[in-house]
Amino acid sequence: MYTIRKKEKLAPTIYSMDIDAPRVARKAKAGQFVILRSHEEGERIPLTVAGTCPEAGTVTVIFQVAGLSTQLMASLEEGQTFTDLAGPLGKPSPLPEKGRVLCIGGGVGTAVVYPSIRELHRRGVSVDVIIGARSSEFLILDREIAPICDRLFITTDDGTRGRKGFVTDQLRDLLSSGEKYDEVIVIGPVIMMKLVAAVTREYRVHTTASLNPIMVDGTGMCGSCRVTVGGEVKYACVDGPDFDAHLIDFDELMNRQCVYKDEEKETRENHSCGGNCICH
Repeated sequence: MYTIRKKEKLAPTIYSMDIDAPRVARKAKAGQFVILRSHEEGERIPLTVAGTCPEAGTVTVIFQVAGLSTQLMASLEEGQTFTDLAGPLGKPSPLPEKGRVLCIGGGVGTAVVYPSIRELHRRGVSVDVIIGARSSEFLILDREIAPICDRLFITTDDGTRGRKGFVTDQLRDLLSSGEKYDEVIVIGPVIMMKLVAAVTREYRVHTTASLNPIMVDGTGMCGSCRVTVGGEVKYACVDGPDFDAHLIDFDELMNRQCVYKDEEKETRENHSCGGNCICH
C-alpha cells in the first residue's frame, strides 16, 4: 500500500498528492512517470512524477479529474492508500546541459513540464517559460516556477490573468521579435502541442513534446500507447514519453485519444456504488 502523506487542491479540478514510495523517490528523474491504481478493481492511471523527496521517501503527482478513475483518486484523503504504484517508467527527459530553452505548459501540462524547468535551472541553463490555462482559477505552479526561470509569461483564454489568448500567441511574438532558443519543450493538450510545433517548425526551432496517450501496462507489451513518429511506430511508455514534436503524427494521436470516449461517458453515467466503494 502507498500512503497519501499530503493532498492539496490546486484548482477546481486539479489535485496534488505526496505519496509514500521510497524506492521510486530515489530513482525518478524529470520526465518519468508512475502508474497508480486506487483500489483492486481500479483502472491503471499514468501520471508524470511532478517532484520527489528522497529524504521523506515521497513522490508528488498532480492530476486533473477527467473521468471516473480520477474522480475516485480525488476522493482519497491524507492517510488513505493507493493499492499500486509502479515506476519510475519511461525515459528521463533529454534535457540540454547548456544553451537557452523555452518551456511551454498548457493546463495540467504545467505540472508535467515543471520538473524539467527545475532540472534545467539546477544545471544553470537559461529558461523562459510560458504557461497557459482557460482562466486564472485553473493556473497552477506559477509561484513555484517564477523563481527558477528567467522570464515567466502567463496566458489565459479569457484574459483573467496575464495575456488574453493562447500560449501560441506568446510563442509567436517571442520568435517573431528575434528571440533565439536552442530548444522548445511543450507539454499540454494534444491540439496545443500540435499548434506549438507548427509555429516552431516555421522558425526552425527544435521542439520536444511529452506524450500521454492511452496506456495500460506501461511496459510496451500491450501496444495501447503506440504513436507514429517520423513514420515509425513508437511506444510512448518505453520509447518516450518525449519525442521530436516535428515528427509526431498529432492527427492520429488525437483520433486515438477519442477511442474510448463513449465507454468513459457510459461508465460515469452508470456508476453507482451505493456508498460501499472508495469514492465515498
